[in-house]
Amino acid sequence: MASGSSSSRGSSNTWTTKQNKLFENALALYDRDTPDRWYKMARAVGGNKTPEDVRNHYEMLVEDLRQIESGHVPLPHYRKLPGFASKGIRYNSFMDVDEGQRMRNLSIQ
Repeated sequence: MASGSSSSRGSSNTWTTKQNKLFENALALYDRDTPDRWYKMARAVGGNKTPEDVRNHYEMLVEDLRQIESGHVPLPHYRKLPGFASKGIRYNSFMDVDEGQRMRNLSIQ
C-alpha cells in the first residue's frame, strides 16, 4: 500500500519501516494547520524525502484508508491462538470483534 509511494520527481520512491514509523510520528506531531507541514515532516522522516514525497505518501495513505473503509480491501480474519492465556499473553480484543464491527470503528477523521 502506501509503503511503495513515489514522487513525480522520483527523489526517493521507497520507504523503509523506520521511515514509515517516523512518518507516522510526524503526522501525529504536525497537524493540517501546521505552517510548512510537509517540509517539517520531510525533515522528520529524513532519508532525502522531499516535502512532495511526504505529501504523496500521505495522499496514498488516505486513499488506502478510503479503500479499506469502503470495503474494497477486506480486513484479515484473526483467529485466537491456543496457549495465549496459559502463557500470560493477552491478545488484542480487536481479534474478537467481527469484521463489520471493526469497519464501523475504522473511519477517516
